[in-house]
Amino acid sequence: MSCIEVMPKLGMTMKEGTLVNWHRNEGETVKEGEILFEVETDKLTNEIEAKEDGVLRKVLVNEGETVKCLTPVAIIAGKDEDISGLLKQAEAGGSKAAAHKTSTKEKIEDENIDTADIETHRVKVSPAAAKLAKELNVDPSSIKKNGRIMKKDILEASKTSKAVEMQHTSNRGEKTVKMSNMRKVIAERMKKSASISPAVTYNMTMDTSELKRLKNSIKDIFKVTYTDLLIKIVSQVLKEFPLANCSVERDAFILKDYVNMGVAVALDDGLLVPVIKNCDIKGLRQITAEFNELVEKARENKLVPDDLTGGTFTITNLGMFGIDTFSPIINQPEVAILGVNKIVNTPVVVNGQIIVRPLMSMSLTADHRAIDGAYAARVLQRIKQYVEKPGLLVL
Repeated sequence: MSCIEVMPKLGMTMKEGTLVNWHRNEGETVKEGEILFEVETDKLTNEIEAKEDGVLRKVLVNEGETVKCLTPVAIIAGKDEDISGLLKQAEAGGSKAAAHKTSTKEKIEDENIDTADIETHRVKVSPAAAKLAKELNVDPSSIKKNGRIMKKDILEASKTSKAVEMQHTSNRGEKTVKMSNMRKVIAERMKKSASISPAVTYNMTMDTSELKRLKNSIKDIFKVTYTDLLIKIVSQVLKEFPLANCSVERDAFILKDYVNMGVAVALDDGLLVPVIKNCDIKGLRQITAEFNELVEKARENKLVPDDLTGGTFTITNLGMFGIDTFSPIINQPEVAILGVNKIVNTPVVVNGQIIVRPLMSMSLTADHRAIDGAYAARVLQRIKQYVEKPGLLVL
């Protein structure tokens, strides 16, 4: 069997991808289903499997090149098979896309690793770990571990072996560490957001006593977190306050009759915001299941571009890190983002008596082009009403 491998289209929104790593060299045997190359799109790196058994006869796209989806990248065929026809077919299919190739030599120098050593020693390394290993000058084959090597293994190895590659700029031990691709994307987007949105952050404290009771009352049915509950609450609130769920285009507001909730997920080297689609018409159990699946995919580097696009509002929870209050940055082209802070047992006066209640501050950052202070305050008041009386929720 023979085939032309192409740059895959990993989602409806993907238009192009960067081939960052070949797992086989020309002339080497390839098995159907094994990892052939890696593709980087935005913040994600995906491993692409071979479609056929055979030999990697011809590499058409080099590491570091960016090409449009469905552009031919390689030919797999028998060792002695005539591939002249396939070469012509690939050339015809990729002639237009070839003009769009973009060299990213610096990216490869920063993030690519020598996979030949890994294959020789039969060590499986995640794409994220492979990038980090290159940055920290760590040889993954030197790590003794059963199973796949992850980023935490590379970090530990770099500490114990003191193999961090530093560029000293003074005798006082300064060093230059280049940003990962994910970090560069985050930096660019945050800078862009700050320049686009005249943003104001509003804070409000809420009593989570009843929300905690609800969470505990259903734990024997299915496990739910405060984040899951807040996704459900905010989804309902956004239907009541459409300006908080819109986007701004020139002199118009684009109102959305649906809620696609982005939820920030912290990883070792950055932040991803997978999106749960149509939250406003889904029950709590379905929201919880979908969010758990997205978090797992994020941690295993299995997200595809569609998982990260289409959001209309974002929630970012730093409560587990002990944060009292912060000013989250709006995820463009959205107009608002909700920051969730830690729960603190706090003495309060109720009916003339001092009692202790679990209080939590919410931080709503809003784009003042669409949301004035009074409107933002009403959004937070409505969230507070659901948090303190969750019986009003349609679960």
